[in-house]
Amino acid sequence: MWESYEKGLAFGAGGLREVGRSTPAPLVGRLYPGKIGREVLAMPLRDHFRPPLTQRHSWDELHGGWPMKIVESLLPNLPANFVAAPQIHLGGGVEIHVATFDNERPESFAPAANGETGSPAVAVWEATEPTLRVETDLPEPDEYEVRVYDVSRGRRLVAAVELVSPSNKDRPESRQEFVAKCASLLRQRVSVTIVDVVTVREFNLYGELLTLFGERDASVGSEPAGTYAVTSRGTRARMKWVLESWYRPLTPGQPLPRLPVWLTDDLAVTLDLEASYQETCRVLRIG
Repeated sequence: MWESYEKGLAFGAGGLREVGRSTPAPLVGRLYPGKIGREVLAMPLRDHFRPPLTQRHSWDELHGGWPMKIVESLLPNLPANFVAAPQIHLGGGVEIHVATFDNERPESFAPAANGETGSPAVAVWEATEPTLRVETDLPEPDEYEVRVYDVSRGRRLVAAVELVSPSNKDRPESRQEFVAKCASLLRQRVSVTIVDVVTVREFNLYGELLTLFGERDASVGSEPAGTYAVTSRGTRARMKWVLESWYRPLTPGQPLPRLPVWLTDDLAVTLDLEASYQETCRVLRIG
């Protein structure tokens, strides 16, 4: 279950409030029980976007492997009616083939000699010039995430862990799309965890999410960190919608935190980012 010793922030009708208990001791250089069945030596977060690491490994190797290790770390702690699964969508890997449909019109729709067809009337679009025709790049960012479902409620989505990719931060419309996605999930009372280790784009998507809601988290500071991890959830308190967040800045050279993943209003499990991250790096031989 979620180890509620770390401090968090909650936003609601009563304003900003602090939740949680004392902060745990630093993990640097200390063995602690890993969530993947082994003891893990806490090691610093690497910079996966700059040399020397980029001379040997690409950032998408980490992003491609990390979701499965997060799933492995979560599954032993999930109640029997919950399942977790990785979801990866590469925006540049989709091709649309229109020509394959051109010659597949059913013969029954071919007009007869008398102008009638052998099937019900079909309203055919009379071609006119479009009001706009421009060459443009429709952004489709890469998505790396883990989703948790409650199978006892028709496989209802209850939690999402989003690994931020460079394409989520590279342009204003991509950032807006990511923030809108997270906001939509929160409004559906889905627990959302954002993990951003992208060091080459100095944008804080969590800060932009709060701006969308008209809120501010003092722990983000006046100059938000470009790398961070945060869990947010929408819940109900005294008939009011409440947004709660547990925010942690990330720094290369420091270990990653633990965060809650909320399954219900009253039940959360611990997401051990350090253990899953180190296991991913071990498998991929990322030094």
